[in-house]
Amino acid sequence: MTQILNRTGEPEWLAQKRVEAFGLYETLPVPNRKVEAWKYTDVSYIDLPSLKPAQVVQPVSSAEELPELVKARLASTDVAGYLVFNGPDVVYKHVPEELAAKGVVFTDLKSALQTHPDLVRKYLYSIVPAEVPDDTTIAAPGTTPSKSPDPSEGKFSALNAAVWTNGAFVYVPRGVEVDLPLGSFRVMEESGAYTATRTLVVAEANSKVTFIDEQDSHELSDAYAFGAVELIVRDGANLRYVSVQNWGRGVTHIQRQRGDVDRDATLNSLVVTMGADLSRTEMQSYLRGSGSSSEMLGLYFASEDQHFDHYTLQHHAAPHAHSDLLYKAVNSHESRGVFSGMIKVDLGAQKTDAYQKHRTLMLSSEARNDSIPQLEINANDVRCSHGSTTGPVDHEQLFYLLSRGIPRASAEKMLVTAFLEDVLSRLPLENVVKYIEGIIAEKVGAV
Repeated sequence: MTQILNRTGEPEWLAQKRVEAFGLYETLPVPNRKVEAWKYTDVSYIDLPSLKPAQVVQPVSSAEELPELVKARLASTDVAGYLVFNGPDVVYKHVPEELAAKGVVFTDLKSALQTHPDLVRKYLYSIVPAEVPDDTTIAAPGTTPSKSPDPSEGKFSALNAAVWTNGAFVYVPRGVEVDLPLGSFRVMEESGAYTATRTLVVAEANSKVTFIDEQDSHELSDAYAFGAVELIVRDGANLRYVSVQNWGRGVTHIQRQRGDVDRDATLNSLVVTMGADLSRTEMQSYLRGSGSSSEMLGLYFASEDQHFDHYTLQHHAAPHAHSDLLYKAVNSHESRGVFSGMIKVDLGAQKTDAYQKHRTLMLSSEARNDSIPQLEINANDVRCSHGSTTGPVDHEQLFYLLSRGIPRASAEKMLVTAFLEDVLSRLPLENVVKYIEGIIAEKVGAV
C-alpha cells in the first residue's frame, strides 16, 4: 500500500498526515472479537497486506458514458448536482452554476485541494482522524468513566486516512441555504481490489444543505470499500445526510461516519444498508453545543448469508441537547444483523433529551440478530430511554394477505415495507424512498 502514499501535486501537510496515519495503521492490530465493539463481527479473513488499490478509471465527457447503474439512478434522482466516482476517482461532475454564485463549494476532494486548500486543511481529519476518537464520558469526580476505545478500533480509520484517493467535498457558507439536494454516486467494477474514499461536508452557521451518498455495484469477488464521512454542523445550521449502501455480493464494506454538531444546530442522518457480504458501519453524533439536535435513522435488510453490523453513538457533551435514534432491521434466510448503540451523557449535560430504539423483523428462523442498546449517564436532570424488540412476521397478517390472492413474495414485501415505513416516512426525498423500496422488493423476490 505504501506505493500510493506519495501523490503528485498534494501539499506537504497532507503528505505528512498520510505518512503519520500509515505509521499508526501498521502498529495497530486488526480488531478481533475480544474487542467489545467488534464482539459479533469477524474480519480476520481480510488479508490487508496483500490488498491492491483499484485501477484508475478515465473520466467521461457526458452522462451517457457513465455505468448503467449510475444512469439508472440519474433517471429518477432527487439530487440537483452530483459527482460520480468509479473505483478510486471521480469520472464525472454535474455542478449547478448557481452554487458558486452563493459561495457554495461542491467538488471532489482532490480538486478542492487545488482550489480551496485552506478550507480542506482546516476541516479534513478534524472529525474522523486516523486514530479512533476518544469518546470517554466526562464523569463526576470519584466515579469511573467509560473505558477509552481499544486502539485497534482505529485500524480501518488509519488505513483510510493514509490511502484515500478522492471523495466528495461540500462547503456551505454562513447563512446560505441550498434548496435542492447534492449527492455522489460511487460504483465499483473491479474484483480483487479496494477503494478508500472520504466525504467531507461543512455547513457553516445558519446554513442548510442535504447530501446523499449512494454506493452500488454488480456482484464482485474479493472487493473492499473503506470509507470515512465527516459532517461538520456549525451554530444554527441544518444538515441532512443520507447514505445508501447497495454494493453487490463479494464486497466487504467498512465505514466510519461522524457528525460534530454545534449550538442550536441540527444533524439529520439516515444510514441504509442493503448490499455487500459483510458491512460494518459506525455512525456517531457528537452534540457539542447547547440546544443541538441529532436525528439518527437507520434501516437494513440482510438476506442469504449477509452480515451487517451497525455501531451508533449519541454523545451529549452540552446541556439542552436532543437526540433521537430509530433503527429498523429485517433479517431473512441465514443472515445476521448486529446493532450496538450507546447514549453517553457527560457531566454537566443537564436537560439532555435522548431516545434510542432498535426493532428487528425476522423472516426466517435461521437468521440471527444481536441488539445491544446501552446508556451511560453522568448528569442528574435528563430524560433518556432505550429499547429493542425482535420478532417474526405476524402470521395472521401474512395469512390475511395470502387469502386475498396476493402472492407470498408480494405479501412479504408489503409487510416489510410497512414495518420500515416509520423510518422511510421521515425522509422527505421521494425518489430515494422509491429506490429503497425497489431494493426491498428484490430481496423478497417480488420483482
